[in-house]
Amino acid sequence: MSASYLEANARERIVQLFDPGSFTELLPPTQRVVSPHLAQLDAPVSFDDGVVVGQARLDGMAVMAAAQEGGFMGGAVGEVHGAKLVGLLHRAIGKKVDGVVLLVESGGVRLHEANAGLIAVSEVMRAVLEVRAAGIPVVVLVGGANGCFGGMGIVARCADAVIMSEQGRLAMSGPEVIETANGVEEFDSRDRALVWRTTGGKHRYLMGDAQALVADSIAAFRGAAIQALRQAGPSGLTLQGLQAEQAMLQQRLERFGDAIDPQDIWRAQGVAAPQDLAMLEAEQFVNTVDPHRVRLKGTI
Repeated sequence: MSASYLEANARERIVQLFDPGSFTELLPPTQRVVSPHLAQLDAPVSFDDGVVVGQARLDGMAVMAAAQEGGFMGGAVGEVHGAKLVGLLHRAIGKKVDGVVLLVESGGVRLHEANAGLIAVSEVMRAVLEVRAAGIPVVVLVGGANGCFGGMGIVARCADAVIMSEQGRLAMSGPEVIETANGVEEFDSRDRALVWRTTGGKHRYLMGDAQALVADSIAAFRGAAIQALRQAGPSGLTLQGLQAEQAMLQQRLERFGDAIDPQDIWRAQGVAAPQDLAMLEAEQFVNTVDPHRVRLKGTI
C-alpha cells in the first residue's frame, strides 16, 4: 500500500513522489540558510527555513520542485522561505524545464515577519505567472494537514492545475481567522465537517477550483501530477482568459451567493443527496459528480 501523503513530511513526499534518486536539493540544510527575523526574536529556526527546493525528474520529465514543511510553523512563509521559492521558479525559466511541481502546505504568512513574508508571497505569485508565461506548466499539490491558506492559497490558484486529496484544504482565510474576525456565528472553526465541506478537496473539485481529486497516497499524487504535466496546454495568461475567469466568478456569486451551506451549492448543481456523496472515496466521488461538475463548468 502506498504511503499516506497526509502523514508524510516534506522530504518524505519529495523522495517518493519523484523518480528514484533524481532529486537534487538546492540550498540544503547543511548550508544553514535561516531566517534572520526569527533569530532576532529568539524563535526556533529551521536550517532549510521550512521549504525543500531542488530539481528532479517526474516520469522522465525534468522538473523543478518545492515542498513546504508543515511541521515547521505550519509551513508559513517568511523572507528566506519565499526567496527560495522565487529563486526556484526563476531557475525553472532559465533551465527551460518541462514543468514545476509545488507541494504546498501552508497556513499563510508568518506573523513573526509579516511585512517581509507578505512581500515574499507577492514575489512568488509573480514568479509563478512568469513561469507560465514562459510556457512552463505549474502544478500544485495540496494534501497536507495544514492545508493551503493565505497567500499560498492565492499562489495555488495562479497555477495551471491544482491536485487535491479529500484531506487537503484550500482557501484564502482559514476557519480560525474567519471566526476571530467575524465571530462563531459566521464560521464555527470547531465544526470540522463544516470546515472540510467548505474548504476541503471534494468541494474544491466539484466547484472546479481543483482539477483533480485523488486518494491520500503519494502514489496517487504522483500519477495525477504526471498526467497534469503531460496534458498541460497553452497558458491561459491572456486578457481574454482573465476576462473569462472574472465573468465565471461573477456568475458563481450570482448563482450561489444566497447559499447558507456548501451542501446548498451541491444541491443547486443537481446533487440529490450531498450528505451521502461526501462519504464516498475519492475515485467513487469523482465518477459520481463528474456529470454535475461538467454542467457547472459549462454554465459558469
